[in-house]
Amino acid sequence: MFKGPDKDIEFIYTAPSTAVCGRLLDTGGKKEYLIAGKSEGNGKMHITLCDLVSTWDSLSPTQKKSLNQRYQMGCECKISRCLSIPCFVSSSDECLWTDWAMEKNNVDGRQAKHYACIKRSDGSCAWYRGMAPPKQEFLDIEDP
Repeated sequence: MFKGPDKDIEFIYTAPSTAVCGRLLDTGGKKEYLIAGKSEGNGKMHITLCDLVSTWDSLSPTQKKSLNQRYQMGCECKISRCLSIPCFVSSSDECLWTDWAMEKNNVDGRQAKHYACIKRSDGSCAWYRGMAPPKQEFLDIEDP
């Protein structure tokens, strides 16, 4: 648990199908998930299609590292979605998220996978590249 209630989440509730905004999860215990949802504080959590739910294995190394080290540096920043080009920030405390516009409606694109919006020492916010994505030719190699 990275951030959340003091006690463990014992139950996660969702609607029975995606047609009514439910999430489909592997309940066989073989997959680990990163889940952001609404906690009721009594060991119960509710999730919908609008909540962040990703398998742990699908997260990039930058995303995993940023959970512990970088994302908290951007809590005072605002991420603004760019739905079509051109788009602009309206203040220095914004980071412009362009994955949707630049990668054909992809919410899990290069920017989301490899960058974190953080507050700089001058008070402005900017995208920070945590670590380089793996090279394509090494994607089929198993981790050591």
